[in-house]
Amino acid sequence: MKRRVYLVEDHPVTREGLRALVDKTADLAVVGESGAGADVLDGIERTSPDVAVVDITIAGTDGIELTKQIRAVYPDLPVLVLSAHAETVYAERAVRAGARGYVMKQEPPGVLLAAIRSVLDGDLHLSDAMRDRVVGSYLTSSAPASSAVDELTDRELEVFRHFGHGMTTVQVADVMMVSPKTVETHRVHVKQKLGIETTNEFVQRATLWVSQNDA
Repeated sequence: MKRRVYLVEDHPVTREGLRALVDKTADLAVVGESGAGADVLDGIERTSPDVAVVDITIAGTDGIELTKQIRAVYPDLPVLVLSAHAETVYAERAVRAGARGYVMKQEPPGVLLAAIRSVLDGDLHLSDAMRDRVVGSYLTSSAPASSAVDELTDRELEVFRHFGHGMTTVQVADVMMVSPKTVETHRVHVKQKLGIETTNEFVQRATLWVSQNDA
């Protein structure tokens, strides 16, 4: 019997390609898919998948927060995060959110299929370098962060990233489904943690970070 895969990807062309890739295998089949975060939990309930493949960037939320939600409601459902964004930025956050693996979209198709099978078998799928970093961080609480951005919470990083993509406070609030006041609170915390004093510097730092890590 084929093992059941649920896809969460907000780009229809990419989602169709992922579905075709999975469905042509002998042991896997896509049983459901979502293009927005609001649909995911209901979709999982309807289809009872064996694994969820979640894009890091998804309409209405982000893959890290969505992974937390999925794991809270379906603790036995393994989640594999799929992303075009830097592994060094998001992989450890994904694992801490409950994901069983992280795969870059730039990897060959066979790597994604192997990752799906790996998390289905109960293993953790990361690159060798990232696995060493994640294991090390769990072994010692004093492991140093590789950059100040690593000290941001998941929601703070999400705010930082959105501003780096040129969004306004209102636009960020709409995407994150929170109030503008909440966005401003997160921004204040980010500025404090990164040692930023002005709004212009905040936007410049966010834009530079996005160009280097999240383009």
